[in-house]
Parts: sequence; C-alpha cells; structure tokens
Amino acid sequence: MQRGAITRESVLKAIAEHNMVGREEFLETYHFGKARSYVLVYNGQEYDSKAIAGVAHKWDQGRALAPGEFSGGREHAAAWLKRLGFQVRAVQNPDWARDEVILACDLVMTNGWRGLDAQDSRVIKLSAMLQLLPIHSDSDRNETFRNPNGVARKTFDIATRHPDYRGKPTKGGALDVEVLHEFLARPDEMTEVARLIRAGISSGDLQDLAQADDDELDDDFSAPEGRLLLRRHRARERNKGLRKKKIESVLRKGRALACEACGFDFEKVYGERGAGYVECHHVVPLHEAGEGKTKLSDLALICANCHRMIHRRAPWPTPGELRADIEARREARLHEAVVIGEQRSEAAVASAELKG
Repeated sequence: MQRGAITRESVLKAIAEHNMVGREEFLETYHFGKARSYVLVYNGQEYDSKAIAGVAHKWDQGRALAPGEFSGGREHAAAWLKRLGFQVRAVQNPDWARDEVILACDLVMTNGWRGLDAQDSRVIKLSAMLQLLPIHSDSDRNETFRNPNGVARKTFDIATRHPDYRGKPTKGGALDVEVLHEFLARPDEMTEVARLIRAGISSGDLQDLAQADDDELDDDFSAPEGRLLLRRHRARERNKGLRKKKIESVLRKGRALACEACGFDFEKVYGERGAGYVECHHVVPLHEAGEGKTKLSDLALICANCHRMIHRRAPWPTPGELRADIEARREARLHEAVVIGEQRSEAAVASAELKG
C-alpha cells in the first residue's frame, strides 16, 4: 500500500461520508482521534485532517490507512491534502522563532523591562510586523497568529524572567530566557539585530528571500541573529561574483584551494572533478558586517563539512577557531594513541616476564 497516493476525488468522498454519518461516528468507525495539529477546511467547515486523509485511501488503495500507519502532521496527512489543493490550517499556532523573540525582547527592553498590554500601540505595531515575517507558512498559522493578545503575553513572559523581577514568572520558554540574557549581556549588538530584522521586513528584502532556502537549513542550523538574517547571510555566501573573485585572489597568491579550517583539498582528493571547487563562507555575521559592501577579507574558503559545522550552532566559530579546535583534537588523539601504545608495550613486557 502506498501511503499518500490519494486523489482529490477520494478526499471528497471521505468528506461526504463524514458529513453523512457525523464526526463522532466517522472517527469511531475508523479509530481516529480528533485533530491535534492540523484541520482540513472545506466549504467553510473544519475536518480532522488525519482522519480524512486516512479514509481517502479506502477508495484509491482498497482500504483506509490505520492511525498508526502515518502522522497527521506536515510530513504526511497535511502535506498530502495541501498537494491536492485543499486548505489546511494549524490547530495551534507554531512556537515562537528566535527572530520573533528578539523583536519582542527589544520592545520589552525599550519599555524598561516591563511587559506591555495588548492595547499598547507598540504591541499592535509589533503584532502586524510579526505577521509579515516569512518564517511560518500560512497553513501553520490559525486566526489568532501573533495577534496583540499573544504578543502582549510574550512581553510578560520575557519581563517576568528578568533577574530583577521579584514576582512569579509567567509560563514562557527556554528561548525567552536565552534571548533575554543575550540582550542583558550584549544590548548594543542585540538591538542592532532587531533593527536589521525590522529594516529587512520594512524594505521587503527579507520577505523576498525564498523560503525554499530553509530546505537545506535543518534544525541544526542556527545563527546569532535568527533564521531570517541567516537566510540573508547565506544569500551573500552564494554571490557567484564574490566567490569567483575570492578564488582568483587565492590562486594569484600561489595558494591551493584548500579548506581554511581543516585543509581539505577537493582537487587532491577528487582529481579533475574537484578542480576549482570550494565553498565560500562569509565570516562576519550580518549584525556585525552591516549592509555595506562585502570585502574579500570577509570571506573564507572552506569545505562543505566545515561550512556546515560553523553554521550548526551559534555563536559561529571563525574558520581559524574551528581549525584550532580540529588541531587540538588531533593532538589529543595522537597523545591518546601514544599512551595506549606505551601501555600495551608495558603489558607485553610484563606478560613476557611472567612467562619467563
């Protein structure tokens, strides 16, 4: 049985059956629970997306999918239904992303580390901006997505985690505390990050960056500024003209196109196939580099593995810092090998003496 191989017609048949028998009987008959992640919206009515997608298989595949055979989330049911042109909407709003928390924390800081009410004009303005951020897809948002009430609650989540707050903190999350402490430790830097995000949204620059870029930025990818400025950072790294100029400047100096972190040389390993290839990394984060012209000295040539390791977790190490870490670990392994070799040699001598 091929999961997800359903048609629009079979989905409409499942909806018709649901309408005929009612929600409770439909779910009970096929052993599904009520939707917890996504609902299918059709003709103004909401349906349990997983149940509808599972039952649709009955007409296309001969039997309905059992609840345990697939998920109701974006990887299975929601994706299948959206692919067929149906509207799918999240039951709950997505968790706040780092970019969003940065903007909320910046507002709380300007308010003297106090939370703000939903009627505050600054909260209403931030709510409107958060709804413009191209981080969460439309299907992951419900009708209350980042509305003034939700934004106001987030400002109190942040304010009540401030070290000087003496009352009981609101619910909040670990990300709120993390961003708060970064604002306390580096207020100027984090204020600039917030300014860049706001400026990028106001100008449309950040909205124009394709969300498809996120396909290669999995959950391991992070940046001090957040996901939106990471996209901008990656767009800079993909500037073919800059990469070409950087490579030419290295070759003119008689240097090989080897990774500046680990020393990997594509041509040495892959021969002609690897000749002239290396990735380009923009060393300076956007909040430090600003929007000015990129200099060749801001760029480093690195291999794909080191590039991914640099971007994997904030704060990003420079290629030199990563190289130092690699060399330190290499030295530690060599030292360990020497120690083990000496121990084995001593054990062999002792064993020979016992036998003698």
